[in-house]
Amino acid sequence: MMTMPNTHAMMYLSSILEDRIAIPASLDCPVTDMTMDSRQVVEGSLFVAIKGCQVDGADYIDAAIEQGASAILREHTGDDTGITPLSWKTSVTDQTIPVVSLKDLSRQLGALADRFYGSPSLQMFVAGITGTNGKTSCCQFVAQALSQDKPSGVIGTLGRGLYGQLEDSGHTTPDVIANHHWLAKMRDQGASSVVMEVSSHALDQGRVDRVRFDCAVFTNLSHEHLDYHGDMASYARVKQQLFHTPDLKTAVINRDDAYGRELEATLDKSIEVISYGMQSEHQPTLLARDIRLLADGLQFRVESAYGSGEVRTQLLGRFNISNLLAALGALLAKGLTFDDALGRLADVRTVSGRMETLGGNGQPLVVIDYAHTPDALQHVLEALREHARGTLWCIFGCGGERDRQKRSLMGKIAEVYADRVVVTNDNPRHENPVDIIEQILSGMSDSDRAYVERDRQKAIESVIQGAEAEDVILVAGKGHENYQQVGDEKRPFSDMAEAQLQLKRRKA
Repeated sequence: MMTMPNTHAMMYLSSILEDRIAIPASLDCPVTDMTMDSRQVVEGSLFVAIKGCQVDGADYIDAAIEQGASAILREHTGDDTGITPLSWKTSVTDQTIPVVSLKDLSRQLGALADRFYGSPSLQMFVAGITGTNGKTSCCQFVAQALSQDKPSGVIGTLGRGLYGQLEDSGHTTPDVIANHHWLAKMRDQGASSVVMEVSSHALDQGRVDRVRFDCAVFTNLSHEHLDYHGDMASYARVKQQLFHTPDLKTAVINRDDAYGRELEATLDKSIEVISYGMQSEHQPTLLARDIRLLADGLQFRVESAYGSGEVRTQLLGRFNISNLLAALGALLAKGLTFDDALGRLADVRTVSGRMETLGGNGQPLVVIDYAHTPDALQHVLEALREHARGTLWCIFGCGGERDRQKRSLMGKIAEVYADRVVVTNDNPRHENPVDIIEQILSGMSDSDRAYVERDRQKAIESVIQGAEAEDVILVAGKGHENYQQVGDEKRPFSDMAEAQLQLKRRKA
């Protein structure tokens, strides 16, 4: 487990909590860092013990103290004496540790972390990107473009840190303390901007509280996370929260998406709106026209009040035009000129695990993509259909302990848009893989057309070794991931590495 280095000068506990509770001088202590993860506690840390969905931070207080925590902050419960400092002793130390209990602690963490780390989001341009699909690509495109002349930070699925130096984050959007910590770290490393993926879970759970977004980007909304949100209306309401954060200056909205048009109508009049799309009837600010899908990329023209210009890129798929338009809107919100922004986007590269290609030139074209929602799978297959001269294969599965409603939908989409379908495992976690696959097959009108190979390695091997040279093979669902999660175990596995191995074997 990586320990996050301190990015803030020492602050006393009394200063962190000054407007919430008075800390007696006898219990006041210096704090060098804040964390909700006992494994990341270092000497002088303030350990915040919050009860989560799976674990209760209070169970790790002893471990945090053993690792050097100088103070504990936890949720007020009925057994506490109210918001009063307590002393704490364990078998490993006789040092008195102040334990402070606060009501509604989870709702206050954003403000406390923002104070401790010196309000880092106020000192940089911060863009938040939300939507069902496209968050990672848009985030990486914007960061790539901005980092061409100045350091730019990223917080998202592929990691966090300065672009080009990302460290694994484990979540699309980390917890609220970690977010402020990393914003401060990137500020101290000289970043002038940070681009952040903002998931619906993060919004609902307050993980971006007190992050001052200058720009919020909406990509699209489709079937995903309904196991958590319940229905699409609730899902949409949570996504809207990003666009109602204080101090937001610019909203970049996909007008091709019906939810995007509804969202735009709810925005405060003080917010600048930069809309984008490929459908002229919706009159977007940034309109893509004269679209050409080429064998080796995309070509289109952008028309807008900011200016007009041609884009030629090696990216594949019509949906990447939408992603590039969203990125263009964010760059304009940052203050770049139209010509400068468009020129930078022409140089962006494929994002890891997003329409990442290998093979071709006498070999089957293999495409690795993270598509794990019905909408994303359909868009990728539609895009590849326009490039396929032979059979279009689709290898995919659905994750265990995730939205069950989407499984049959994805089975139906694979059957309709691919020529050959291979259903396999994709992070079954604690679910029975057979049950997951049966739910996928239930969406197909003729499930006998699908080939089932639960072993993902064997599924990729058999298709690549048996495919014709002009075929296109989509391996969907895991993208950049380098593991297969079975139960609590994350077993090393990479779709990209396996595909590279099998293509090499074909050449031998």
